[in-house]
Amino acid sequence: MFGSGRTIGTIIILGGLLVACGGSTLAVVSVSADPNGTTGGIVLGVVLSLLIAAPLLGGGSVLFWRGKKELAELDRIQKQKGILNMIKTQGQIDIGDVVLELDIDTEEVKSLIYDLVGRGLFHGYINWDDGILYSRQVSTLQGSTTCPNCGGEQEFVGQGIVQCRYCGAQVFL
Repeated sequence: MFGSGRTIGTIIILGGLLVACGGSTLAVVSVSADPNGTTGGIVLGVVLSLLIAAPLLGGGSVLFWRGKKELAELDRIQKQKGILNMIKTQGQIDIGDVVLELDIDTEEVKSLIYDLVGRGLFHGYINWDDGILYSRQVSTLQGSTTCPNCGGEQEFVGQGIVQCRYCGAQVFL
């Protein structure tokens, strides 16, 4: 389950704090109650409590951090699914609509689209000037030397990406 590390990490951190506070309190109370108790005994009890709590606090922090990272990755995946769903249902979509629908900026939309292309999950083309994303079957795009947007000549600009020399539309193979 995504993000469960965050919950478990929080519980472990709270447990570590409880051990540190409880052990320190126990050391202070027990040494204070003893007529032969010294400040050295209190310090030793507090240090031992902190040593016992340190692995709990460290382990809990690592789990919390990993859980937070998992949630961020899940959010990115959900946004990519949203883009794919929009483009598959409509065939073409305005980038501005994606920005508004997902509440992200244009650069993040661009990054998400390139990630989908890199994973082979999206095939189509985009005209960045007009801000429109088009979905096309890969069979209609492969082997074509003309731009589907303006009919101009295309050139390879990256792995699986062809760009029109004239209108700048990028075709994702």
